[in-house]
Amino acid sequence: MSSPAADLARLLARNAEAVCRHYLSNGHREGRYWLVGDVANTRGRSLFVRLSGPDHGKGAAGKWTDAATGEHGDLLDLIALNRGLDRLRDTLDEAQAFLALPPDQLVPRRDRLPASGGSPESARRLYAMSRPIVGTLAQTYLHSRGIVTVFDGDPLRFHPRCYYRPDEHSPAETWPALIAAVTDLGGKITGAHRTWLDPSGHDKAPIASPRRAMGHLLGHGVRFGVAGDVMAAGEGIETILSLRVIMPTLPMVAALSANHLAALLLPPTLRRLYVARDADRAGDVAMASLCTRAKAAGIEPCVLSPCFDDFNEDLRRLGNEWLRVSLCQQLVPQDVERFLALAGTG
Repeated sequence: MSSPAADLARLLARNAEAVCRHYLSNGHREGRYWLVGDVANTRGRSLFVRLSGPDHGKGAAGKWTDAATGEHGDLLDLIALNRGLDRLRDTLDEAQAFLALPPDQLVPRRDRLPASGGSPESARRLYAMSRPIVGTLAQTYLHSRGIVTVFDGDPLRFHPRCYYRPDEHSPAETWPALIAAVTDLGGKITGAHRTWLDPSGHDKAPIASPRRAMGHLLGHGVRFGVAGDVMAAGEGIETILSLRVIMPTLPMVAALSANHLAALLLPPTLRRLYVARDADRAGDVAMASLCTRAKAAGIEPCVLSPCFDDFNEDLRRLGNEWLRVSLCQQLVPQDVERFLALAGTG
């Protein structure tokens, strides 16, 4: 059932350009986006708001991202930040005034609304309800992908009956799932990623979208190890886990998509960043964007390129030793000794 706040957010999204012209008047339209410096209406191009698209889901109208800070949300979030409003009630009143709605047509007088199914709180609950992956279908699935190096402290768990809904009009199903925690730089869980699995454990579930994430994702990721001066980053969980088969002591993070990789927040201690690119156009764009941001922050970017589409395909088709040789040729020499030499052959 849709919440009153969600209904109001959809109304704002259907008038996204008008919202932007009112609250972000120092910006301008470019194609399908409104560009401005930040939520405070500073001149610039870091923040972009999608002006057209579906009411919800990927590419939805009204969704915005600040590439400089990692902040993101819908137009209700933007109005709250722009006007410095701390209480939800005040934000809803401001939005209603903008839309010239009767005061209580959509939103009853209450200060708290239940968290949506995709909230960070829901993600934390899902992760807490899941179990360690040792001896589960999740471990079987990873082994089928050539991934045998998973440690006790890794942010991976298994849920035997994780809910899956094909769309908002369909009944919920349950499938076994690999659950990964998405965390910020401080280690706080901000989201979760689900990979629904076939009951055999040897492949993903035969459903339309077997991978989905929930919660606050932009700038964050699935982190393996604690980043110091050197770190690797890539898109997919399987990509990062494939690299860890060869380099288990190198801290790594899976950003979960090309867009999120481009916007990944980098730790202040970082001095060198390895970007494990996927071999497609989206991967190249994300790699270039992240490398540019790293350079601007005084971090040395180094690109790791797979032979096939991604490093998991390299691992499965070519094996551990070939991948070891390939990485040896791409790492900075001191990192070969520091990280690669310590890796087992699996």
